[in-house]
Amino acid sequence: MTATLHTTRGGRERGGEDLMRVVGQLRRTVRRRVRQDWPHAPLPEAHLELLRLVGERPGLRVQEAAGALRLAPNTVSTLVNKLVAAGLLERRRDRRDGRAARLHLSRAAVRRMAAWRDRRQALVAQAMGTLAAADRQAIADALPALRRLADALERPA
Repeated sequence: MTATLHTTRGGRERGGEDLMRVVGQLRRTVRRRVRQDWPHAPLPEAHLELLRLVGERPGLRVQEAAGALRLAPNTVSTLVNKLVAAGLLERRRDRRDGRAARLHLSRAAVRRMAAWRDRRQALVAQAMGTLAAADRQAIADALPALRRLADALERPA
């Protein structure tokens, strides 16, 4: 089966709309299935984004996290306070500037995120195993282009 781009009356491609619909469905379905017997209360998406960012870039300052997430510093500060209270994020004093704090994942956050990732990967691997070899290959072949698309979207307009 070959994917095609659909055009609207104005002649514009609708492929982006179709792509986002499928990606959204994949994310929602995986999230719902992983949560079925997940022992923790779900976290809001903004909390998850901050945790992922700190996991990728340990030692960030609140100001840097705000810039990376394109949020106001006071919004990120509120998120940090909630995640610290939940035991998922740690503020550590900056060695060079004792007034500044650096953000790090707590051990509990690292374990929780790894468990989620492992469950998600197992679920997707199981579903991928039910697909025809040609479908699995088509998905693998699309990944580099999807990464380039994600990178293009990250760049300022």
